Amino acid sequence: MAQSSEHHGEWPLKRLLTEVVGSGHKSADDMTRAQATEAFGRILDDKPDHTTLGAFWLANRWKRNTPDELAAYIDTMADRSVEVATPDCDPVDCGANYDGKGRSAILGVGAGIVAAAAGTPVVTHSGDRVPTQKQDAYKHVLDELGIETDLKPAESADMVDETGFGFYYQPNFNPGVADLVERRDMMGVRTFVNTIETLANPAGADVHLGSFYHLPYAKRIIDTFAASERYDIPRVVMFQGMEGYDDIRPGSTTVAVGEGGELDDFEIKTDEYGMDFAEEDLEVDDVATDSAAITEAVLAGDREDRFADAIALNGAFRIYAREDCESLDEGLTMARGAIADGSAEAVLDELREF
Repeated sequence: MAQSSEHHGEWPLKRLLTEVVGSGHKSADDMTRAQATEAFGRILDDKPDHTTLGAFWLANRWKRNTPDELAAYIDTMADRSVEVATPDCDPVDCGANYDGKGRSAILGVGAGIVAAAAGTPVVTHSGDRVPTQKQDAYKHVLDELGIETDLKPAESADMVDETGFGFYYQPNFNPGVADLVERRDMMGVRTFVNTIETLANPAGADVHLGSFYHLPYAKRIIDTFAASERYDIPRVVMFQGMEGYDDIRPGSTTVAVGEGGELDDFEIKTDEYGMDFAEEDLEVDDVATDSAAITEAVLAGDREDRFADAIALNGAFRIYAREDCESLDEGLTMARGAIADGSAEAVLDELREF
């Protein structure tokens, strides 16, 4: 029988590999909540041998984690690593993939600022060159705009309350996961950590907005929050984002909304809302630099092109996610109004002064 320790039970990762998850993607068994909890606790404590850790992550990738396993992971992360700083307002939590985008503009900064200017507070969070892609994320666009990103969680909460838009920096609010960066980089492929870090909800928001490639993944995330013992998020809104990010892709976009134990899914035809162009039309040469320049110009009212339409629609979707509008059409009117009357540019100025 495996040896237990003072801080852990009897399921070191090697035993979980040999007896539960490591036999292959068709024959592997799922872990119990207790086993998954112990596994991630050991990982955060840097207990596993590095080879064993890599094998465990890969085995989880092959077999695919259940909502109960993911719930155990995020609950352990909440207990052991995440410092929540809740603003007085109740923002939308935008959980984009931390490893970023490499082709298309990041629209979420502009969209979040537009939503904030229209009365919907928004929170974003990311790390800095997170594996495996290590591409541009929220932090890098904000840096290019001259907005402070190396904030303590309490400062991030103050930013939300003062401006309506806030950024939480992973090394400061989720240091245990941030410390795994070297091991994750050596993996070369994404692991379940890429999934759970986007669910950290550092502002304690009641609405989570995330992205997915396939509808079953959206349901898995909705079920993960439902199975969590630490996260009480009444409304989860998931959609098909560009490059896995939280930017609506042009064309037909599937949306999944989880609320009260029910799942509703529907499609948005983006050309009906002004996005009458293809995804490649939103590509840029330098994601961080160009995204910042585009954001600044759109918020100032100096651009009325495809990027202005995309930022307005994504802003409207954040307003819709928080149920601050009756329909996406109404949200789009609110978003475009916030740009036209200068409110969005004023929020950008406030963020720069924070």
